[in-house]
Amino acid sequence: MNRRQFLAASASGMAAMMASAKTSPAGGPPDKPNVIVILADDLGWADLRCYGAQDMETPAVDRLAAEGMKFDDFHANCPVCSPTRAALLTGRYPELVGVPGVIRTDPRDSWGNLIPQAVMLPELLRRAGYHTALVGKWHLGLQSPSLPNERGFDHFHGFLGDMMDNYVTHRRHGQNYMRLNAEVIDPPGHATDLFTDWACDYLKNRPADRPFFLYLAYNAPHSPIQPPPEALAAVAKRRPDLPPRRAALVALIEHMDSGIGRVLQTLDRLDLARNTLVIFTSDNGGQLDLGAHNGPVRAGKGTVYEGGLRVPMLARWPGRIKPASRSGLLALTMDLMPTVMEACGLRVEHEIDGRSFLPTLLGENQPWPPRDLFFGRREGGPFKGGTIEAIRRGDWKLLRSRPGGPWELYNLADDPMEKNDLSAQQPARVAELAAALEAQLKRYAQVPWEPPGRGSQEPSTRPGSA
Repeated sequence: MNRRQFLAASASGMAAMMASAKTSPAGGPPDKPNVIVILADDLGWADLRCYGAQDMETPAVDRLAAEGMKFDDFHANCPVCSPTRAALLTGRYPELVGVPGVIRTDPRDSWGNLIPQAVMLPELLRRAGYHTALVGKWHLGLQSPSLPNERGFDHFHGFLGDMMDNYVTHRRHGQNYMRLNAEVIDPPGHATDLFTDWACDYLKNRPADRPFFLYLAYNAPHSPIQPPPEALAAVAKRRPDLPPRRAALVALIEHMDSGIGRVLQTLDRLDLARNTLVIFTSDNGGQLDLGAHNGPVRAGKGTVYEGGLRVPMLARWPGRIKPASRSGLLALTMDLMPTVMEACGLRVEHEIDGRSFLPTLLGENQPWPPRDLFFGRREGGPFKGGTIEAIRRGDWKLLRSRPGGPWELYNLADDPMEKNDLSAQQPARVAELAAALEAQLKRYAQVPWEPPGRGSQEPSTRPGSA
């Protein structure tokens, strides 16, 4: 069943779905829960106080950890922005919905095109009675039919593009991609403050007779590392020993955390917190040359080593998720979509790749059959349009760190830093994992991804944003 067929399902079928939601033992309470997904941009695994950072203060995110569940082994689907966002909203490997790499403003340097057939989480929730909103960074298309309001969001207040050249002027290559639904807007202020303001405004003015889904996607702490002067001054006063590069990143993260705190306070004031599932994570690992810390793992953003993929993940749902709980479950961004659906008492009735981990959130024993996990990235520049990729099977991980490069094999249980390449010692395991990965790549090859306008032009060789 393609997307159009699925979304044209009969009213009686939807009524049956909603009826089953009310009686499902794994569903939510009688009143459907609200859901907020907060996505940071390029936040390193260890760049929060609750994940071990000693040089920063992140009380809002730490509050989510204290009042909910913290994941120790959560992974982004991709080490760069757009693919992970596609996985979050579709529950699929991003390559299977046409987004193997970063979608950019220049079609010659853009490596994805969200396919029309992709079924989106906000579409499903909206058809089940939810009001759906995106505040912040979209990064999945600049034109129809890939605009937020065309892909399931009732309300969009944010930025269409990949990154901002300046957090205050909000331009990318001189173009303004700030929108209120379809309207071009040019608001003054730091982007993090704007996104926080708009999220709080949405919560205050949402339709009160419907549950809501709010996807709040900050572009912090993505480059440029541009915290407000007062945030930087506060860090410099508290930690004068920090190198300037690290101090600036800490200030940008703390500024985002302050915004998240305002959103949580708004939930409290509106008496919405108890029936709202709040999820926080990042789209990929931190960028090391900008001062990020990714914990005791190798490398960072852009790579398929653990530093590019392992990200923080926290979930709070008062009365349902045990406070200060932790999980070592290995889950991916694409698992959020079915988890949210099940939390809302809804079934996913089309093919996806993600799995719901709601039982884990609720403190239940969740038998989870083994599965192979795949990671990849397509890029221009030195990649020349090629890909890097990895497969994870249990503790074993096989990867190519450059397009067409040699295989590298690691056992993450024994070697979390991915220092000891075992490919030469275990050729049979390499062959077995490589065959599984190649089969997955053949699946990807059946899905078109090239953006309109690429034509026969050569891809740009300038370094791109992610």
